[in-house]
Amino acid sequence: MLFDWLRKKKTTPKQAERPKDPLAAFDQLIEDLERQAAEIRKSAATLLAVRGDLGRHEGRYLKRLEDIAKRRAAADEQGDSKIALALERDRVQTESFLSTTREALNRAEQDGKLLLEAAADIGNRVVELRTERESASARLAVGGLVSAALREQVERFEKVLAVDAARDEIERAHALADIYREERGESVKPE
Repeated sequence: MLFDWLRKKKTTPKQAERPKDPLAAFDQLIEDLERQAAEIRKSAATLLAVRGDLGRHEGRYLKRLEDIAKRRAAADEQGDSKIALALERDRVQTESFLSTTREALNRAEQDGKLLLEAAADIGNRVVELRTERESASARLAVGGLVSAALREQVERFEKVLAVDAARDEIERAHALADIYREERGESVKPE
């Protein structure tokens, strides 16, 4: 029963509704990008913290290698081959740890740098979108004013057409009256 419910939840993804207001579409995209940039910065901060830990581990391994080298030199002076052999194993193991730590440190630095660049790119994109949104807002406002002015102009034009149509109707009525008078034999009076 639980698995059926989870399957239904997984197979019915919510489709983001497209906003009807064009400015709302800008706002939604900007908000999504800001959220994405925040997550990237958070990941980059985590990598920076890991990098600090790895740097401390690297320092410890380097100290351990120095300590092993000193102890190995003392064991070699004393001619103690068992201790020298154990110290050699410790040295190989510590160098392996140091190598792994340096690789992880290098990767963390590269990934952190990449994430910071990605966050900066998204930040630049957000700035561009905000500028474009402001421009679109201004264009919509001007477009609304122009539309209102055009509506008024169309209404005036329709009134002029209505007046012209009324004049034409009056002219037809006069013409019809003139024709009717002529048929009745009446003379047309000059205006």
